[in-house]
Amino acid sequence: MLKNRQHTDEELVKGCVANDRYWQEQFYRRFFPVMMEMCLRRTDDRDEAMSIVNNGFLRVFKKIHLYSFKGSLEGWVRRLVWHSLADYFRDQQKYVHFLVFEERDQTAQSNPASQLYVEDILRMVNALPPASAAVFRLYAIEGFSHAEIGEQLGISDGTSKWHLATARQKLKQMIHQQETTTNYAG
Repeated sequence: MLKNRQHTDEELVKGCVANDRYWQEQFYRRFFPVMMEMCLRRTDDRDEAMSIVNNGFLRVFKKIHLYSFKGSLEGWVRRLVWHSLADYFRDQQKYVHFLVFEERDQTAQSNPASQLYVEDILRMVNALPPASAAVFRLYAIEGFSHAEIGEQLGISDGTSKWHLATARQKLKQMIHQQETTTNYAG
């Protein structure tokens, strides 16, 4: 094997499916920088980010046999690492809410979005036009780039960006409407 050349996605996946440590290391080395950067954008603590990325790669290696070569391998890895990131913050959020329960009531009134539950936000996303909702989920929730979204949905990068902007605008309107309704009801 040539150690200086870039390995193909097929070589990496097949080697990892075979549980070969060399291929797992090559896989990790290829995708680690991008995944670490994604996690560092959401947390300032390098140790936290490293833990999240490593948990994500554990998921990747456990599920690598399920990768079907549809869409980009990086996008698939990104989605699994993103789920680890979401799990981490979901667990942290439960802990933090428990610790600062009194403070939460005071700050919730200053930010209308903080009064919403995850179910409320998902309900709002589901109320978006289907194409905008799909782009929003892929970009904001799963962490795909506009190029990857375009490839998956068969649209251009510009169309993906337009759908994201439309989704954000409509979600802001829905949140504002929720805030207005809550203020009048309260």
